[in-house]
Amino acid sequence: MQTLLLTHPAFVAHDTGQGHPERPARMEVIDRALADPAFAGLRREEAPLRDDLEEQILLAHPADYLDHIKSVAANRAALPAHLDPDTVMSPGTYEAASRAVGAGLRGVDAVLDPASGIRNVFCQVRPCGHHAEPSRAMGFCLFSSAAIAALYAKKRYGLERVAVLDFDVHHGNGTQRVFWDDDSLFFGSTHQMPWFPGTGAVSERGVGNIHNAPLRAGDDGEIFREAFGQAILPALDAFRPDLIVISAGFDAHEDDPLGQLRLNEADFAWATHVINEAAHRHCGGRVVSMLEGGYNLAALGRSAAVHVEALMESAA
Repeated sequence: MQTLLLTHPAFVAHDTGQGHPERPARMEVIDRALADPAFAGLRREEAPLRDDLEEQILLAHPADYLDHIKSVAANRAALPAHLDPDTVMSPGTYEAASRAVGAGLRGVDAVLDPASGIRNVFCQVRPCGHHAEPSRAMGFCLFSSAAIAALYAKKRYGLERVAVLDFDVHHGNGTQRVFWDDDSLFFGSTHQMPWFPGTGAVSERGVGNIHNAPLRAGDDGEIFREAFGQAILPALDAFRPDLIVISAGFDAHEDDPLGQLRLNEADFAWATHVINEAAHRHCGGRVVSMLEGGYNLAALGRSAAVHVEALMESAA
């Protein structure tokens, strides 16, 4: 069994403008990290543009929102355009966002196909997805890609329980909003609080399917591991997922400019290992990981590398 890497040159063409932290160089630094001979065993595919893309986006977003995003993208003379102060659409953005969703869908197909030889998947994509609410782009995100992948897995394959685990420094408010009233979906998140986007309190429980473990500025890997191990993993085991999707944000790294937590590469490797272990307990090791944040380029490259290395170890 192998790990599948899904990415595409279109992700570099999403141009957020001078000085924006969510920049094309993020893809380039991960490309360099994963070009190391240690990753020769990765199976690699291009993130697809799918014929069923809009159908699947509509699992998480209403039609009028999708129509709005498409209309902004079609008015190329008015691009770049801001959907909110942080979220930019350039001429290359709609294709990138579409392929990001497509990567999650392809990842689900791969891990749920017994003949694929794929145990788990890393979707090296941009723009990010976990802040996109059903009718609102925000926080660099257009489409709620991880949530769409989870909903697609339920619809296409009849899975009864799908979990999304999010260790980005920023709370995945969009995923939480999509999952809020559906007890067949599990959302577990560690994140800095108070911090953007202002959500993620322990009291935010949905229908008992939302499990937030907020951290404080300055918290280190020991505190992160305790929170993840005590607040998220036991609830995940009780949920017994048929598939795990990871929102893999690496901006909780101590060197990241957009967060104030003090995690390092070893902490991200640990988190990946314990998620993989849970996946082996409950769902045959099936994991689809989607890149979210991470804005210090050197730290991002190293963190993504240890994450993918842990996925490969689990797949072997």
